Amino acid sequence: MGALIGQPDFPIDFLRPTRISFDTVGNEVDGGVNGVGESTSIETSGGGMWTAMIEGMVLEGPDERYEVISWLGARLNGGFRNIVVPLVNDKVGAFPIINGAVRPIVKGIPHSDGSLFSDGAGYSQATVYGEVVAMENSGILRVRVYGGARKVFRWSDFFSIYHPTKGWRLYRSWELLDQTVEANPVSRIAIQPPLREPVSVGDRIELARPRCVMKQARGQTIPWGYEGWYSSRPSVSLSEAF
Repeated sequence: MGALIGQPDFPIDFLRPTRISFDTVGNEVDGGVNGVGESTSIETSGGGMWTAMIEGMVLEGPDERYEVISWLGARLNGGFRNIVVPLVNDKVGAFPIINGAVRPIVKGIPHSDGSLFSDGAGYSQATVYGEVVAMENSGILRVRVYGGARKVFRWSDFFSIYHPTKGWRLYRSWELLDQTVEANPVSRIAIQPPLREPVSVGDRIELARPRCVMKQARGQTIPWGYEGWYSSRPSVSLSEAF
């Protein structure tokens, strides 16, 4: 098992995938069948584990992206080292419209004296975030969300929590049990999968590009190759790291 904290981020923007999918597998066990042949499913206490497919990454021409693909293969092949994978939800989360576009993250924030860094860049921060108000059990949380541009958790929203032992973990709501009526509401939500590690009051939750520490899926590799004039569309298959 590789380290779960302090892991690098998957360079998802740089590699320009054309398709991304996240899912949970192993959510239930078969409890047998009844007299008419219908099976009864029993939910597992762990709630399954996350898988991710990052497909059709656009490599066109001999540039630095081929070095990155080689690095990913060297790091992840074998499934014993980990990487933090973001779920790109930029246009579907509860984010505000700023300057005509949905903005999960704002950039270019200056120092308190109005200056920027020497390269002209500034700070960045999420426009919408939250904090834990209470943990009722591993599957039900009370959280307060700040800055939401619509009703949060109205159907299901993704979020992540950085745990001190398990690192970044991805969650989503499957039922909104209760929600206060105020500018920054407190939501009581049922989550899937259950918490990977207990949380404390005040722990931050991230709704902008939530992330999960993952490893190469079993039996998969990241080969290095191309066709024509350095044209390639590699894909990566990952699963949640434990």
